[in-house]
Amino acid sequence: MEALKRLAALLTFALCLALGSLAQAKTLGEFLADASPADLFPGAASFGPAEGTPPLVPVLDAGGERLGWVYLNTDYTTSVGYSGKPIRILVGIDPAGTVRGLKLVEHHEPIVLIGIPEPEVMAALNDLIGTDLGSVAAGQAKPPQVDIVSGATVTVLVMGDSVVRSAVKLIRSGRLSGDAATAAAPLEVRRELDPAKTEVRDWASLVGDGSVRSLQLTVGEVSQAFTEAGQPVAAAHPETANPDDRFIELYVAPVSVPAIGRSLLGDAAYDRLASKLRPGQAAILVAGDGAYSFKGSAYVRGGIFDRIELLQDGQGIRFRDRNHSRLNAIAAAGAPRLKEIGLFVVPEDFAFDVTEPFDIQLLVQRAADGRDKATIPFDLGYTLPERYLLPAPPPPAPAAVAAGPAPAPAGLAEEEEGPPLWVSIWEMNRVQIGVVVAALLALTGIFFFQNTLARRPRLLKGVRYTYLAFTLVWLGWYAHTQLSVVNILTFFNALVTGFSWEFFLTAPLVFILWAAVAAGLLFWGRGPFCGWLCPFGALQEFASLAAKKLRIPQIQVPWSLHERLWPIKYMIFLGLFGLSFYSLAHAERLSEVEPFKTAIVLRFDRELVFIGIALLWLLPGLFIERFFCRYVCPLGAALAIPGRLRMFEWLKRWPECGSPCHRCANECPVQAIHPEGQINVNECIYCMHCQELYHSETRCPHMMVVKARRDKIAASNAPSAPPVLPRDPRRKPAHAHS
Repeated sequence: MEALKRLAALLTFALCLALGSLAQAKTLGEFLADASPADLFPGAASFGPAEGTPPLVPVLDAGGERLGWVYLNTDYTTSVGYSGKPIRILVGIDPAGTVRGLKLVEHHEPIVLIGIPEPEVMAALNDLIGTDLGSVAAGQAKPPQVDIVSGATVTVLVMGDSVVRSAVKLIRSGRLSGDAATAAAPLEVRRELDPAKTEVRDWASLVGDGSVRSLQLTVGEVSQAFTEAGQPVAAAHPETANPDDRFIELYVAPVSVPAIGRSLLGDAAYDRLASKLRPGQAAILVAGDGAYSFKGSAYVRGGIFDRIELLQDGQGIRFRDRNHSRLNAIAAAGAPRLKEIGLFVVPEDFAFDVTEPFDIQLLVQRAADGRDKATIPFDLGYTLPERYLLPAPPPPAPAAVAAGPAPAPAGLAEEEEGPPLWVSIWEMNRVQIGVVVAALLALTGIFFFQNTLARRPRLLKGVRYTYLAFTLVWLGWYAHTQLSVVNILTFFNALVTGFSWEFFLTAPLVFILWAAVAAGLLFWGRGPFCGWLCPFGALQEFASLAAKKLRIPQIQVPWSLHERLWPIKYMIFLGLFGLSFYSLAHAERLSEVEPFKTAIVLRFDRELVFIGIALLWLLPGLFIERFFCRYVCPLGAALAIPGRLRMFEWLKRWPECGSPCHRCANECPVQAIHPEGQINVNECIYCMHCQELYHSETRCPHMMVVKARRDKIAASNAPSAPPVLPRDPRRKPAHAHS
């Protein structure tokens, strides 16, 4: 108990330090102190003093002449990535609006966690260097797209959007030329919606007059587009075998326009939406059907929709999950049943005018070489029909656009029209959920009837290896349900930064498995997971079994050394846990000490350095069974700490265990039994080998003595047999007379 108090005090101290360090965010000047001018602007020699608000820093050559400017992207626009925290980038830009250099200075993205090195992400972002964003700001070109990196799609897209949006805003302010009075500004006055237009119309009428716009593509058309874009590998990986199959049928409509909203949502849903929209704020309905999903899955993991982008007037924005509500159906009469319907509220920090033309850009992703993905955009343009607008007044004189910091983002929490997102995800995974639940029930039965199995060693061995094969092949390599210490770090970080059950419910198999592990800790400790439900643990056990079959010599670690090595994993876990409160991303990077992602989730399809780490822990296991589990695994350490609170002692011991008998201790595969006889539940993987010995009448000395006594008593109590008299040789057999 005293040890737990000390641990709690240590964690509280680490938490206080972490919260204190997170309270301060660096400024542009602080980031520039660690940056080289030449990294952000070719030929630059120094930085000048910061000017204005938000700050712009001149970039000077060796002669003191100004070449351009450097600014921090988050001073001008939001840039929140997968981690839910800002991604800060220094941007070098010349007076004409051309990007000259980029430097990533702060992020909390768990890029390395999935095997994507930071230089690879930056290589994709550097495609923007040399891009003329002046033409984008002038409305003469659409915002450029960066090439996505497989596994880091959300991160790369957010970074690219942030650079483009901030640069366009800065160019339009006129500050790059040094004269804000010459900044570009729209000459037209903002059109107004006609409040009298509220009639409800059917689907055919809405589509017919352009109130609802659509984009329809076949699989063959998309393949042809990849071929023309120089992506033959992606073209050869169609979603379906028939090129005439529907790839996507995408529909778009602004439902904040009263007549369109009432027609598509129904009166009740539209009134609810209108009551939550701020003045001037818009909402857009996007619906689709076909082989390709416009939502994808990134918004489940990272809260952002990476396959669609709203574009208007040289600016673009991708919606986040807080801007989204799921709809079950479209209310308009005659509307088709569509697989995906989403209602998206445009964030207030994005200057959007529903009366002006806009585009929904669909980003199509296909597999390319290896784990890489190829992407190609398709634009669905929308212009609000004149029937919904008041007559245009005469345009006023041009007005200068004053620059200023972007207002803080304000997410609009929409009430969902239908079940929550996590409910839909559980419905889509009914079969896999059923398999996991059945497997957990079977494991529960194994533990409750462990004595029956332990008395039948061959049956126990068959059941155990069958279950471990299921854990490795189906649970690990197929379903990718390998728990990790990262799940624990994320959970505690969520408790501090804003907890939401829905975030964890969107991964149903992981959620169910963690719930089962938590319950198992109260009954059996960490053993059920480490010994039965961990795919990497199963891989280690099969590797050790193969090594023994091949007669590879096995090493028995001396007890004095063994008990000094097993605390290492607790040190690793506590280090990662404390670091996670300071920087979750850094903790996730260091958690690569776990080879779970490499060996199980990615099945060794990864860079050589990660494969090397996995082999580093697997190879010693050929000589020392479950080497990684014993001495390194931070997840096992994390589970062992609450496992001390278990309520039952299921593993039986005889009084002779440890004195004088040491057979169980000598044969325990992970040396979880102290030489004095007691089982260390913190290290036990619940393989039940000790229970097999406990019941064995041929291997356990106690049971051998019991059996000998029983046999002696049985022999003494047996009735004596009548004496056998010798046969008279003179007497003939009965058959002889016949």
